[in-house]
Amino acid sequence: MQLYNTLSAEERAELIDQAGQQRLTLSFYAYAKIEDPKTFRDNLFIAWNALDALGRTYVAHEGINAQMSVPAENFEAFRLTLEAYDFMKGIRLNVAVEHDDHSFLKLTVKVRDKIVADGLNDDTFDVTNIGVHLKAKEFNQILEDPNTIVVDFRNHYESEIGHFIGAITPDVETFRESLPIINNQLKDHKEDKNLVMYCTGGIRCEKASAYFKHQGFKNVFQLEGGIINYAKQIQEEGLPSKFIGKNFVFDHRLGERITEDIISQCHQCGKPCDNHTNCENDGCHLLFIQCDDCKASMQNCCSNECLEITLLPLDEQVKLRSGKQVGNKVFRKGKSENLKFKQSEANTTPLAAAPSPKDIRQKIKTKKIKVGKVAHYFVKAQVGLFTIEKHDINVGDTLLISGPTTGQEIIVLQKMLVNGTEASSAKVGDKITLEVPFRVRLSDQLFKVYNA
Repeated sequence: MQLYNTLSAEERAELIDQAGQQRLTLSFYAYAKIEDPKTFRDNLFIAWNALDALGRTYVAHEGINAQMSVPAENFEAFRLTLEAYDFMKGIRLNVAVEHDDHSFLKLTVKVRDKIVADGLNDDTFDVTNIGVHLKAKEFNQILEDPNTIVVDFRNHYESEIGHFIGAITPDVETFRESLPIINNQLKDHKEDKNLVMYCTGGIRCEKASAYFKHQGFKNVFQLEGGIINYAKQIQEEGLPSKFIGKNFVFDHRLGERITEDIISQCHQCGKPCDNHTNCENDGCHLLFIQCDDCKASMQNCCSNECLEITLLPLDEQVKLRSGKQVGNKVFRKGKSENLKFKQSEANTTPLAAAPSPKDIRQKIKTKKIKVGKVAHYFVKAQVGLFTIEKHDINVGDTLLISGPTTGQEIIVLQKMLVNGTEASSAKVGDKITLEVPFRVRLSDQLFKVYNA
């Protein structure tokens, strides 16, 4: 019986593309007493794997916290796997406003000590004595009250690209850091102010609201379902958005646009930008904001040092990071001396308007057949080498290069070398070389595209 993911991200991405089915990105959580988290975890994995559900889930004695990608046609069946448990009957599923079929490429369900690392001793206060839940309309109204203090309980790299106007945005790296900071900062307003809090999906506020009520705050409120649910409600009800910018999410997308305002800067050049990337150097993997121009010139790297490392042969890269602890850089998201334009305080003034998004869904709907895969990419020359595995291709064909990091990129084949010689057609077994104006990777697949 399968209890663990057995496919690589690349293999899973190819299966998703071949299926051509819309997937929904969603999240949910529930605090409950789970006697046997390991058995609970195994049962969930078996049920979800059968539904082709993917994502990242943490299970503990205190409950469950999940971010998932589910085929749209299996959505109700997925809900039934949750409602089979009494504590999840009628559970709220925060469905994303934007969807990406590659938001998650593995199914991971892990048993943890806690479903959120809050650093709190739950035995010292009543974790069920939570704040008042507010829907989007009510949340907008209470923000207009001059006696309201609104606090963002997310981390610095999240609030930097988007937050509620007027919110306190602690410059912290973990949720547990923000609790004593806010408690000290607002200690003189425990009785005369409305303490209103929000986070991505609501789970951090669920525990934080109980903590602050225990600390003596009289009027504690929280945004029901977090920013994800808020975005859905304002869209459905035609409400004005008090949130500005982009909502950071913990999947392949790394962000979900709420308003067209860009309030952050590229950490490398200062240009208005709110797109996060992970440094291409696997020995660094730093999360930071990078514009398209810097992404092209720096090849997805955070520094020249990391760029030089990525150009080395793979075995040399592995040797360089062998035995080294890279966790500090991985979790010090967006904080490095190499990042010249990192903001320490969240900005409220729009710097630019977001461009129209690429229609990823339309690309996925395009009829295509796999013809080969990437064999090598010559960075400086911007030339890709591909192996043809199935079907012939010809100059003039429209090609799709697809991969978890590259995304979905379409080019028209203007010229190619076949086995080192210029030619107009290539057959199975040939090696072709062509100009590619973006970086491709060994995990990328090559497709021939037809008009649907």
